[in-house]
Amino acid sequence: MILIYTTFPDLESAKKVVKLLLEKKLIGCANIREHKALYWWEGKIEEDDEIGVIIKTKNEKWEEVKKVIKENHPYSTPLIMKIDVDDVNIEYLKWLDEVVE
Repeated sequence: MILIYTTFPDLESAKKVVKLLLEKKLIGCANIREHKALYWWEGKIEEDDEIGVIIKTKNEKWEEVKKVIKENHPYSTPLIMKIDVDDVNIEYLKWLDEVVE
């Protein structure tokens, strides 16, 4: 199992991409959270509201999920981060295996 973390400018674009990934059965679940982002962009510090998304899927789906996110993401330079999961309860892994094809 892996987690994939990405961010979006608004809830609508985040939900659009998450629903697409769910419909393609590439992921089992995603958590969507609003937060404040401060970052460097074009030589200055920016501050924006942003939507963070934590995606749960199988390791073997990483490349395909990354591709779908890139193709449908509104940012020109999106963050798409893979986080390896060292340990997780077996019941969750069984569920994830059942819902991700």
